Amino acid sequence: MKDQPTSAPSAPSAPSNPSNPLDCSAVVYSVNRPVYDEEKLESQLHKKDKSLVTFRQRITHLLPVLSWLPSYPFKEYIFSDVVSGLSTGVVQLPQGLAYALLAAVPPVYGLYSSFYPVLLYTFFGTSRHVSVGTFAVISLMIGGVVVREAPDSKFYVQVNGSNMSAVLDTEARDAQRVQVAMVFTTITGIIQIVLGLLRFGFVAIYLSEPLVRGFTTAAAVHVVVSQLKYLLGVKTHRYSGALSVVYSLKAVFSQISETNIPTLLLGLSCLVFLYIVKDLNERFKKRLPIPIPGEIIVVIVSTGVTYGMSLSQLHQVDIVGHIPTGLRAPTLPDFSLASNLITDAFAVAIVGYSMGISLAKIFALKHGYTVDGNQEMLAYGLCNFISSFFQTFVVTCSMSRSLVQESTGGKTQVKTDESCHNVNISNLILRNRLDTQY
Repeated sequence: MKDQPTSAPSAPSAPSNPSNPLDCSAVVYSVNRPVYDEEKLESQLHKKDKSLVTFRQRITHLLPVLSWLPSYPFKEYIFSDVVSGLSTGVVQLPQGLAYALLAAVPPVYGLYSSFYPVLLYTFFGTSRHVSVGTFAVISLMIGGVVVREAPDSKFYVQVNGSNMSAVLDTEARDAQRVQVAMVFTTITGIIQIVLGLLRFGFVAIYLSEPLVRGFTTAAAVHVVVSQLKYLLGVKTHRYSGALSVVYSLKAVFSQISETNIPTLLLGLSCLVFLYIVKDLNERFKKRLPIPIPGEIIVVIVSTGVTYGMSLSQLHQVDIVGHIPTGLRAPTLPDFSLASNLITDAFAVAIVGYSMGISLAKIFALKHGYTVDGNQEMLAYGLCNFISSFFQTFVVTCSMSRSLVQESTGGKTQVKTDESCHNVNISNLILRNRLDTQY
């Protein structure tokens, strides 16, 4: 007897519709899937990893320098890092002096701000290519707050009891402005530290590219307008708040007939030279081992010309003046000034971090490593908070210096340490000989 083929048991089917000839007895399946959110996925998929986190790993996460410095390939990277650090340092020195003017504080505080935060970022930062220090946009925002809290009008003193002979006490004004900048930097650092500990590093993704570009362009306009009076050599008040650009332009053009011709010629010569050097660096960047340091050349040559031709004494060309020797001892900020600074400090904290993390992610993607957004927020906060006790102002990364640092072959944060030591050496050696015109 032959075996008869048997059919597999049929699955339960839905009732057929006799009126529809195309309706076969379809199989009905019931699929139940759990719904996961990010927190549940983290707890399920990385439960083992979290349980194995050791104290050493936590310290390494807080101090990223411990993760790369012990395995630093000295022979392969040291030459590139030293060259990159030297190239960045010669750019950072004149930028620190110039951006201090934007922040409405004496130029020497730009040197301090180019040393302490840079050194601290070496230990706490995760990006290998950004150059931390003074930046035009942030300096301009600080300057607006500083001038608002310590305007010139508060520091006029009367001589011989006459209103007509009132003179501006620049020493008292500058001391007060430094105190405002210190407190402002301390508050900004605290805000960034708190946001970093609360893991608010994601806030940068909500700043759209058009917003950042528009903000940067507007800041560039403010920078140009704020420097016109220095280029022309005229004396005007510094304005802050709404329509400050309009008021500044009006004040400059109302005194344009008093333009100091030697100051204008020297300034235009420096601008033309810097433009030519930038063009040469761009055209021959593949042939040049390092970019031509146009900024430091301008500082040295203009210093020699100003001193040799006695431009300050004979033609009233403004100079930076005396640069105090060495570094200052830490001091406590005057927190009685903090009540009016919190809102502005929050804005500067977000803007500074957003600029830094955006540039850091670009370099990380290009060179194949990762940066931790929350750690970067914490790093900027620690740099600003700790450095504020040494009389610095708020810092972030600079696009121009970061490009120099990356294009000259920098590999790790060792070049950053080299850069800040260059600034320190310049501050110790040049002393009051660094009398240059801006």
